[in-house]
Amino acid sequence: MTLAAPVRWAPADGVTVRGTVVLLPGRGEHPALYRRLGARLAFDGYRVTTDAADTAGPAPVVLLGHDTGAAQALDLAARSRVAAVVASGLPLGAPGDWADELDARTACPVHRALLDGDDRFAPGELRTPAVGPVAEPAVPVLVLHGEADRVADPEAARAYTAKLPHGRFVLVAGGRHDVLNDVDHRSVAAEVVQFLEWLRAGASTPALVRG
Repeated sequence: MTLAAPVRWAPADGVTVRGTVVLLPGRGEHPALYRRLGARLAFDGYRVTTDAADTAGPAPVVLLGHDTGAAQALDLAARSRVAAVVASGLPLGAPGDWADELDARTACPVHRALLDGDDRFAPGELRTPAVGPVAEPAVPVLVLHGEADRVADPEAARAYTAKLPHGRFVLVAGGRHDVLNDVDHRSVAAEVVQFLEWLRAGASTPALVRG
């Protein structure tokens, strides 16, 4: 993960804070690339921070990681007191073709332009293999993965989720690796918000909305 100063998004004044989301970017990324997602979650009442040490609350505290940030979030959840994890683009399985990293990451024209013109973005880091076995925490875990991910294997992520005691796997139709910032980022953010609201209602309760 590219080192950068932490970024925070807070709900508007007067809005009740419904929980804390600790956002952990992946290889080559920096926190400001998640402005759309951070703003969306803050609009819905969640305090968002990219400081991995900033887990004091308000509760529930949820770790949201992408790529190697997802593996980091799962590892932290296995050895610290957090309520849940959202893991996006979990880097499992054999790596694919890195010839066109930008195309492999996202089809969203806004995010492509952001990456293409950002001198803080570190291209080429997806060629570095992800490291080590991935932890299997006991807390609820939402695993999000793009169907067309050429960086990490969707079926490996599905198989990993099936081993978790409280795992839910969501495959984003046509989604590429940066599923939180791909063309369906609004729908993916809505899935995250629904997971957060279900968590607040109590993990033993039925899901609020399911098709």
